[in-house]
Amino acid sequence: MHKQPAAADHHSPSEIVSSEIIAAVDLGSNSFHMIVGELRHGQLAILDRIRETVRLAEGLSPSGDLRGDARERAIGCLSRFGERLRDMRAASVRAAGTSTIRRAREDSTFMGDAEAALGHPIEIISGIEEARLIYKGVTHSLPPTEGLRLVMDIGGGSTELILGQSSQPKALESLDMGCVSMTERFFPDGKLTRPAFDKARLAARLELRPVKAFFRDSSDIEAIGTSGTIRATEAVAQALGISESGITPAVVDKLIEAVLGFDTIEKLSLSGLSERRAQVWPGGLSILAELLTVLRINELKISDGALREGLLYDLLGRLQHEDARERTVFAMAARYHADPEQSRRVAETAGLLHGQCAADWGLNSELEIRMLDWAARLHEIGLDISHAGFERHAAYIAEHADMPGFPRAEQRYLAFLIGEQRNLLDASRPKILPRPWRDSALRLAILMRLAVLLNRSRNDVVIPKLEIKVAERSLALHFDKDWLEANPLTVADLEREKGFLHDVGYELQFD
Repeated sequence: MHKQPAAADHHSPSEIVSSEIIAAVDLGSNSFHMIVGELRHGQLAILDRIRETVRLAEGLSPSGDLRGDARERAIGCLSRFGERLRDMRAASVRAAGTSTIRRAREDSTFMGDAEAALGHPIEIISGIEEARLIYKGVTHSLPPTEGLRLVMDIGGGSTELILGQSSQPKALESLDMGCVSMTERFFPDGKLTRPAFDKARLAARLELRPVKAFFRDSSDIEAIGTSGTIRATEAVAQALGISESGITPAVVDKLIEAVLGFDTIEKLSLSGLSERRAQVWPGGLSILAELLTVLRINELKISDGALREGLLYDLLGRLQHEDARERTVFAMAARYHADPEQSRRVAETAGLLHGQCAADWGLNSELEIRMLDWAARLHEIGLDISHAGFERHAAYIAEHADMPGFPRAEQRYLAFLIGEQRNLLDASRPKILPRPWRDSALRLAILMRLAVLLNRSRNDVVIPKLEIKVAERSLALHFDKDWLEANPLTVADLEREKGFLHDVGYELQFD
């Protein structure tokens, strides 16, 4: 069970005065969504929403390969999204892949083709990050409250649960069940029978058993549902006159009975239910029935906000210097008792080195600047586990922990910089990163190593004027002569570092 880390201090938002088009793309297991907004004097106005049913999960094999027809639907949809983004001249775009893309084989060519079609990078986010973003999307679509909110989202391949108070999530969970996967598993031949529903509900109940206690925090909880399955369920209930608004356990039971009036999914036709949604609704309805029963929800309200809105508002936060990743880094450093003064010293030295060689080494992107700083802040979190090989422990934590705000690729980037901070430098490790990041990641790792090396004394003795000059595969450090003579251990460390960098094709000189 994942608990949200305590928020750390962060910069207050700065108003963005000029108009700017921003967009978010949600690559879901059943549907792809895009939302486009315009920043006007710091305020966000929604300009466009597009949704296409892609049924990506249906085309995913157990080995993680995507079938040709599913791949074609996805690339075609992203091409259309990309065309709209180009026409609208979107300045900032955040795209995220969820459950099905998390399970797809990473060595396939799908992601490269998808990014080319969209014209923007696509993040692969964890289930916990998906839950955090869903909560952000919901809270921005509803009036503010200081009370507890339980938010649930039944997607195509996973179901997210979030318990929060006001705008802050307190507990997040992503369960491995969705409307597509449950329909395929328990209604594989398309036949609608009571035993099939019973088995699907039992499976959902078992999936909820380990986490249900975390989401029954109080009897005074506002329960909110969002996204396709839940919104479709309310629409059908309203069309059939079963409910005016919202969903109750009794409403879901009546809808299951209505579904059982049809022999097969192919024949399933109810007012308010689209043909596309009908193909995956039985599995989603089974999950919803158990969510209401197991979590003791008497009434579920419906929200228009979901993951795509969360992505959009999270992007807005980054543009206004309110970055969830920043809070996560400070919270993680505190959780693992990283020495804040040593982290600060290493971060300052790394920043000094970066500033002098950024232009020559092509390290000017905002992500690279932040990655170097975050790696410095977290480079010693592994000491809380063991001093021996602490950099490996720290890298493992950075790569595998739930880190709100960080997509999977960024966590790997961070883990690479942390894991390569000392001793042998593994030239093959950057291959775990997207190709465009590999060269810059190795160069950032070199700067990180030097910053750690120059602060081994762990005190605030000021390093005298330090200059670094770099070429394509070399770097030269210039120190004050008297300081070098007074620090023979640092000289020995630099001599050792020359050998490590030589092994990966870089030449280090110092005087």
